[in-house]
Amino acid sequence: MFHNSSRGLFAFLLMLLEWTKPGLSNPLRPICDLRVLKHFIEEARDAEAAMLACKEGHGLAEPVTVPQTKVDFNVWERKTALEQAQEVQSGLWLLNQAIGSLRTSVTNTALHSHIDNSLRNIFSIGQVLRSLNIQEYTPPAGGVAGGEETWRVSSASELLQVHVNFLRGKVHLLLSNAPICHQGSS
Repeated sequence: MFHNSSRGLFAFLLMLLEWTKPGLSNPLRPICDLRVLKHFIEEARDAEAAMLACKEGHGLAEPVTVPQTKVDFNVWERKTALEQAQEVQSGLWLLNQAIGSLRTSVTNTALHSHIDNSLRNIFSIGQVLRSLNIQEYTPPAGGVAGGEETWRVSSASELLQVHVNFLRGKVHLLLSNAPICHQGSS
């Protein structure tokens, strides 16, 4: 348990040091290495496995809205980079809200550690996106912008499975095709 949280903290600190480069006033360097995302996916899987192994109830106090994880590649590729980024950012915002609400319905302290780590990782992914010049998502007054595909889940295991699938799918597609990561590699 401690090892997983320290691994996440270590990865976050490395990214933070890379961005800040004490003493230098350069803008953020883009983080294009997909091993960073792979690390976040592994930790999301660990959280899902811990939830499935837990004897505690897996229901949520009330169903939560999560992003659609299914990707129609033809539709995805027709979207602009900005539209793709907005879809990923709004999905991460939804996951942050949903996983945050999960924390209040779980009493197991070991699961709290996994949930807290998932929330930190969503924040870190936002920082990675920022390093790629992808604007932060500002939710509209009612939550998610119209047109975003969502659905509702009522169990913690479903929620954590959506988290893993969203990272493996849309977040991976966005990061692997980020224009800033392909500049000069013609």
